[in-house]
Amino acid sequence: MGKETILFSSEERAEVQFVADFLRQLADKLTAGEVIFRQGDQELAVTIPRQLVLEIKVEDEAKRNKTQRSIEVELEWNLGEETNGPLQLG
Repeated sequence: MGKETILFSSEERAEVQFVADFLRQLADKLTAGEVIFRQGDQELAVTIPRQLVLEIKVEDEAKRNKTQRSIEVELEWNLGEETNGPLQLG
């Protein structure tokens, strides 16, 4: 398994309307090709390729006296695999 480096991390409790609005804004930024994450003095700009792998999981995790349910949305791509269009000879 490869080494994982966390470039930016955030976790906070929020109302469902805030989360829905945030996801809509994220979707707009994805189609624009760049997402900038900001929180406090932390900032990370991420260039988004034209093709992504979309992974969706719905999980239940048993914890002591309760079960925690989650929906995970993950976008993945390999750095350097994006091309700038078809190969051409000049």
